[in-house]
Amino acid sequence: MKKLLVFLFSGLFALCLQAQKLPSGPQVLSIHSTIDDTEQPYALYIPPNFDEKATYPLVVMLHGAGSNHRLALRRVFGKSNAPGESDVEASRYFPEWKDVNYIVVAPYARGTAGYQGVVENDVLQVLEDVKSRFKIDENRIYLTGLSMGGGGTLWMGLTRPDIWAAIAPVCPAPPAEAIKLIGNALNIPVHFFQGADDPVVPAEGVRKMAKDMDYLGATVTYEEFPGVLHDSWVNAYADEYVFEWFDKFKRNPFPERVLFAAAQLKYGKAYWVNFDAISPGNLAEIDARFTDNQNLTINTKKLEAFTLNLKGHPSLDATKKLKIQLDGKKLDLNPSTTFHFVKKNMKWEAGEMVKTGMMKKSGSEGPVFDAFSQRHVYVYGTRGNPSEEELGKRRAQALEGANWSSYRGEFLGRMMFFPRVISDKEIRPSDLKDANLILFGTKETNQIIADMASALPIHLRADDKEHGLLYIYPKGNNYVVINSGLSWWANSPDQGYPFVSVVHRNLPTFKDFILFKNSVETPVIDGYFDTNWKLPSESINALKSTGNISIN
Repeated sequence: MKKLLVFLFSGLFALCLQAQKLPSGPQVLSIHSTIDDTEQPYALYIPPNFDEKATYPLVVMLHGAGSNHRLALRRVFGKSNAPGESDVEASRYFPEWKDVNYIVVAPYARGTAGYQGVVENDVLQVLEDVKSRFKIDENRIYLTGLSMGGGGTLWMGLTRPDIWAAIAPVCPAPPAEAIKLIGNALNIPVHFFQGADDPVVPAEGVRKMAKDMDYLGATVTYEEFPGVLHDSWVNAYADEYVFEWFDKFKRNPFPERVLFAAAQLKYGKAYWVNFDAISPGNLAEIDARFTDNQNLTINTKKLEAFTLNLKGHPSLDATKKLKIQLDGKKLDLNPSTTFHFVKKNMKWEAGEMVKTGMMKKSGSEGPVFDAFSQRHVYVYGTRGNPSEEELGKRRAQALEGANWSSYRGEFLGRMMFFPRVISDKEIRPSDLKDANLILFGTKETNQIIADMASALPIHLRADDKEHGLLYIYPKGNNYVVINSGLSWWANSPDQGYPFVSVVHRNLPTFKDFILFKNSVETPVIDGYFDTNWKLPSESINALKSTGNISIN
């Protein structure tokens, strides 16, 4: 009887597991966001006759402004709305379409929030979630998107070029920073789709981007549709053409040449090149190519240290010496698969960078916006025995700073991002361990700032009513952002990145620190901490000259 019960239980358990498998076709799943502990949906397509033992190619589709993940999945399969049908109505169901042998995923951009910062992290988390559920061919992962999502395709394609086998931006509206990275497309085939009469994303700018990429050696296709306005995705995704185009390409993890640029170390990896130190505030560049087996020519700009990870590269024999010409200097290196280089006294040397004390590194390098791109909480102060009215003002400032979801009109709606707002008395050990802290006030008004006062580099005089101080600084594995005096959004005009609220539009423009008078539009001084998180001497002098700043 016991054996029979075990047999029956095992059979029922196996049936339950089988019943829990995801069905083929379109559906919606979610991730638990590490940014704000919310469930973020994404649309998913699983091909028919799915075999869990087989390996599949993956397409990531990014939706446009005013859209969502469900519509995005329809669009990439060439399904527009029915005549007279609104986006709201079309979002309620998935129509039939011709099946493809791809897994397809469409993340949700938290309403309309672009694809930098919080949403950028969501997309990467969705990618990891899909890879944990299915066997994905690492050399056949593709990226596409339309309008805002086309811009996101360029941003996420160019900042992380070694993830993608090919990218297809449709009527793309990229962040300005992406334009500086077009050389990163050298090893990613790019297919631009554009309406000739697009009033939102003018064709002239997209044409130029494609031309510049082609000039730098990338594989570029530019397709322009005569007479078409901003809805060029109707033509681009018709008859599921984008899947046919993607079929042509596989990622090469070991290209002979890596042409790569990055302004932050968190974006500092491409194929077999890894940036270890960047001159703060600069765009670091490298052009590394094998001219022959065991021979590398490398040219750099604004780069202070880097590593070559050449294990598995067909042009390297790990039993022989590697010859390198690095910015004109010849180096013969002993057999290995990993090679480190560091610049000392303006000259390159072979060897690993020695890290001493507090140094800028990936995840701890600034600028200010980096703290807002990860898990963070907003903290107002209760120190100094404030009146109820004063305490209300302090809390209102933090609430306004955290209000990413303010209403932006019928088309843009609300951004679905909900960080916590707490007082300095309510902060938890888990907040100190896991979150960046956005701290409002001074050491006289905020207990957290007071506790850190000796470790923080800059303090604004508590009674200053004309100035605002904003800066980012590392604390353990996280950041603190200090906003003393006027808020960073005080008296600022309604301009900047349109996909977020007015309060947050300037955040991507800030360096590591800024002292301003009346508004960030009138800075007294701004700049970057050096690679050791120290203030440059010229910045110290300028800050001290105001009479409102004390420096540790």
